[in-house]
Amino acid sequence: MNFDLSEEQQLLKDSAWRYGADHGDFTAWRARVERGEAYDAASWRRMADLGWLMLNVPEDDGGLGAGPTETMVVAEAVGRYLMLEPFVSTGVIAPTLLTAATEALRAHLMAGLAEGKLVISLADAEPNGRFDLNRIATRAEAVEGGFRLTGAKSHALDGGAADWFVVPARTAGADDSQDGVSLFLVPAEIEGLTVMRSRAMDNRHNASLKLDGVVVPAENLIGGLGEGFPLLRDAVDRGVVARLAEAVGAMDAVREMTMEYLKTRKQFGQTLGAFQALQHRAVDMAIACEEARSMMYLAMIALSGVPAERRKVIAAAKARVGQTSLYVGRQAVQLHGGVGFTEELAVAHYLKRLIMIDMAFGNADHHRAELAASLRPGAVAA
Repeated sequence: MNFDLSEEQQLLKDSAWRYGADHGDFTAWRARVERGEAYDAASWRRMADLGWLMLNVPEDDGGLGAGPTETMVVAEAVGRYLMLEPFVSTGVIAPTLLTAATEALRAHLMAGLAEGKLVISLADAEPNGRFDLNRIATRAEAVEGGFRLTGAKSHALDGGAADWFVVPARTAGADDSQDGVSLFLVPAEIEGLTVMRSRAMDNRHNASLKLDGVVVPAENLIGGLGEGFPLLRDAVDRGVVARLAEAVGAMDAVREMTMEYLKTRKQFGQTLGAFQALQHRAVDMAIACEEARSMMYLAMIALSGVPAERRKVIAAAKARVGQTSLYVGRQAVQLHGGVGFTEELAVAHYLKRLIMIDMAFGNADHHRAELAASLRPGAVAA
């Protein structure tokens, strides 16, 4: 199969890498982190101007309606340059969910998203969810003119800076059923919603939510009542693949930093790269990067396949990229020695980013178990 980029896709990649190189200064990045900024607002607007936030917005809504390859190209640059901007949450997952929103809300939110004026976060996890997307205990009951939401969400990617949340809630069925799940748009500033903001180890500003009788109008329902799980699954799958591309970009960058360090750092009168044992570890890192890239490509192709088979491929890719990315990140830190653990060196931050990508939407162990369960006779993919 030919994985070469088209001319337009290559131009997009060149633009994304050039943007990262021009605006990805590590000293400036650390300064923003120390100031407690969730992301660079000016950079977010420039990304909107470049069209990145329109990639997954359908053409009917004024977007580009691009495919997974274009998303992968940008997400890889996001990882390579440690960008903090909420590209996956707001530029990939949110547009997928908003395609089923009411016409008025879709028009308003898609436009704000594409222009870089809004951050929209999916509150996907619950305290007892254990990475299972269908474990939803948050409840929504019909009231006059809308719905009342009650429950808790333990994680919302980039939720610390979100203007809106997409909240999955149960309108019917048991807490682990795929049926009876509904999706609701909830503004961050609404009575009854408590947003507990936190900074993750990779310096992303996430959030957990407490919904204490939050009442939203009926038009804030996304899709059909009780029919939201397939759309939720599709959006998360696309988010997972984008984060795999982000991991591949980070892996390549930290491996290149490590190779440069081995070529220049001297010990016992010769460069570290002259030691055969370290050469072997460098080769293993290169192999891990290529393996991760291959699995990411496989997952990207699977997005256009049948949902049940797609889930198997994405679970396998998530598990393997999680393993290889942590291997590369840890090797990079170890090969840098003691300085590799410091805040002043980028490699430590790349490892933290890779750890959080592995945890996002289920770690390697979870997806390996999910894949094994799906291969049993008569199994139904979640």
